[in-house]
Formats: sequence, C-alpha cells, structure tokens
Amino acid sequence: MRTFSRRGILGLGAGTAAAVGLAGCGSLKSDDSGHGGSGSGGGSHGKSAPKTLRLIGDGSTAFTGKQPFQPDKPVPLEPGQTPPQFVIFSWDGAGEVGNGLFPRFLDLAKQHGAHMTFFLSGLYLLPEDKKRLYNPPNNRQGASDIGYLNNEHIKATLTNVRRAWLEGHEIGTHFNGHFCGEAHGSVKWWTPKQWRSEIDQAKAFVKQWKTNTGWHDLDPLPFDYDKELAGGRTPCLLGQNQLLPTARELGWRYDASSPGGIQVWPTKKLGIWDLPLQQVPFPGRKFEVLSMDYNMMANQSLNSTKAPAYNYPAWRQQSAGAYIAGFQRAYETNRAPFFIGNHFEHWNGGIYMDSVEEAFKHIAREKEKGADVRMVSFRQFVDWMDVQKPEVLAKLRTLGVGQRPAGGWKQFLQDAGTSGTKGTGTTSGTKGTGATSGTKGTQGAA
Repeated sequence: MRTFSRRGILGLGAGTAAAVGLAGCGSLKSDDSGHGGSGSGGGSHGKSAPKTLRLIGDGSTAFTGKQPFQPDKPVPLEPGQTPPQFVIFSWDGAGEVGNGLFPRFLDLAKQHGAHMTFFLSGLYLLPEDKKRLYNPPNNRQGASDIGYLNNEHIKATLTNVRRAWLEGHEIGTHFNGHFCGEAHGSVKWWTPKQWRSEIDQAKAFVKQWKTNTGWHDLDPLPFDYDKELAGGRTPCLLGQNQLLPTARELGWRYDASSPGGIQVWPTKKLGIWDLPLQQVPFPGRKFEVLSMDYNMMANQSLNSTKAPAYNYPAWRQQSAGAYIAGFQRAYETNRAPFFIGNHFEHWNGGIYMDSVEEAFKHIAREKEKGADVRMVSFRQFVDWMDVQKPEVLAKLRTLGVGQRPAGGWKQFLQDAGTSGTKGTGTTSGTKGTGATSGTKGTQGAA
C-alpha cells in the first residue's frame, strides 16, 4: 500500500534497539443475512438498509435514515451486575488499494456479528490531480505524508466505506496529510484553529467527492458525515491536547489519540471520552507493547516492513498472543474495555493482518460461547458509557490493571457509593494500582 513516506517517522522507546514508528461501486442495499451480534446493548436488530434517501450537497452523501444493524438501546448496569467486556477494533486510514484487506475484515466482522470503527483519511477520496485543494497547516499546498490514491482505489474505498456503514460500522476520521515527527509542519505543533481547518477539509473531501472526481453516476455515501463523525485518531498519536478544544467545539464524543494508555476504565478530557491504545503483555518479553499492529512491528523488526521471512511465524504468533493476552487480562479481572488499532497493510508478509484476525476469532469464540463480550465501535461503546451512573463508573475506575474486584462483581458493584474498596489481586505480574510497572514500547503511531 503506497501510503507512507519516510517523513512520517516518529521515534519509539520500544524495549529493543531504538525502534521507530509511524502511524501507520456498490448500491444502497444491505442484505438481511443475519448480520448483527452483541453491541452496546447486547442485542441486534438485524434490520435491512433504510429505504429513505435524501441527497446532501452535491450528492456525495445522503441521509438514509437510522443506521442499520445497531445494537439495542444501552441501559445502566443493575446493582451488582458484572460489566460486559467491550472490545473495539479500529482501522487507521481505511483505504482500499487493491490488497483486499478492507473487505476481508468486513467479511470477518459480518461472520461474527461484530462492529468496528474505520478512521477514514479524507485524502483517500481526493484525486491526486486535485491535491492543490488541500491546504495543510504549516505545510505547502497539496503536501501529504501519505500517498494520494489512484482512481480505481478511490472507487474501491468508496465501495467499502459505503458497505461498512450499511453493515453497522462507524466512520470516524484519521484527518488528512498524516504529518508526524518534530518538524514545524507536524500535527504535534498545530493549534486548535489549525486542527479546525484540517477537520473542515477532511469532512469536505468526504462530502464533496463527486464534485472533486466528477463521478456523479455513483451512489452516495449513505450517511450525513456532519452527524456521523463522532471522533477520530490523530496521525502518530500526536497533538491531542490542542485537538481537544476543537473536538469539544464540534461536539465530538470521544478521541482515540492518546499516546499510550493502560487497561483501566476510561475518563474524559475536556468533556470528551479519552480512549487510548493500551499497553498489553508482549509474549516472551518483560515489557508491554501498545495494542496496535505498527507497534508490534516496531518492536519485532525495528520498523522494517520487509524483514527476513524466517522471522514471520514467530512474530505472527507473538503479536496474536499479545492481543489475546490483553483481552484475557481484562476479561478475567477489571473488565476494562480493550482498544485495538490496525492498518490495512501487508507489513512483513501480512503477518499482522493474520495475527489480528486470529485474535479477533479468539475473542469472537468467547462471545459465541456465551460470554458477555461485545465487539463494538467506539461510538457504540460511548453510547453505553454515557448511560451508566457516574458512581458506578467511578467505582470501576478504582480497579487497576489486572485487578479483580474485591469479593466478586456482585459485592463490588452492589453499592457503588461505597468508597475505598480495594481489588483482591493482580495477574501477569502487573500491579493493581492503575499503572503497569516495567512497561516499555508505549509510544506509538497511527
């Protein structure tokens, strides 16, 4: 996938030698073949696509009614009820460039009744011959540290974004030019006003792709992007502090751009849910790794995307094991939501796509065996969070990484107003203090 240049490189403290990071047409119909599954409310409507269609602007997008295949309306936890185990798979860039990865994971999600979040890069819907329409902050007109897609790949991206929404997935944003590092043009230095310009442009490229491409005979994207867009993830996990005032102004509900988190229940920043990638056990190593494919690669091959193939089997097993260990640790202890980030890339022979699929299937099997595991989008997750009682969320946040509730969940949440309750223990050698000791590989890129 011709999306990354060497400019988009960010240093990593990775527990190995100085690893580096960089963040790495259909019709308006949806079948009724049983797609659904547990969402934020634990159920599925299994409805086909809405029949309403009202074009917006130049017809690039359209209001089509309520999004299909959404979970039941979330409800607060009952006193003493065990919280669900939420798992959110997300994809940065969300472009389809002929490698079949976007439809591969849409198929996988449909097979298991899961939902995901796709952080679409606005430039992936802008033809390269129109690149001067993009005015990135602190960079020259038309500049980008990711490649522009050719016409065939723009159409394929439209097809898959359209399908994703119609199958119940969320379309967020990964912004546009993916400027990382320490240079003046990096998103790290952008002001709230500059973030507003970047967001306005990202939305415009989605809302005006017909004008920019001239493909007026193709179906619109079946959503109002102004209403659909509820959050995003910044390039290389940089610039969140300056982004948040603008995100709040725009009414965003969450941000997934923190440069590294741990497996605990989240909080809000400036009134916006802060949902970071998380440190998870890295099999065979004493440090933990951020829950993203790029960070697995940075620790294994020191940023090389084409390392010697004899490494691939062990690395594939190790990265799948990291995701599975992160899931098991949360599920068996504090039930903190588990956030995973990925890219549609064939790095190191495609092993990271294979490993995330293996982990996805492992988690889905637990759900299908009856465990209260909910594979949802970020927006569906914050729907659930927003209806919970503040005192219940506060109690959940007292549990550290790998920390079980004292006396079991029934006792722990029977009276959420009780203060000072301690967890009973830890797993995987992790302290139950809300922090992970000896953790490395925490800085990442997206």
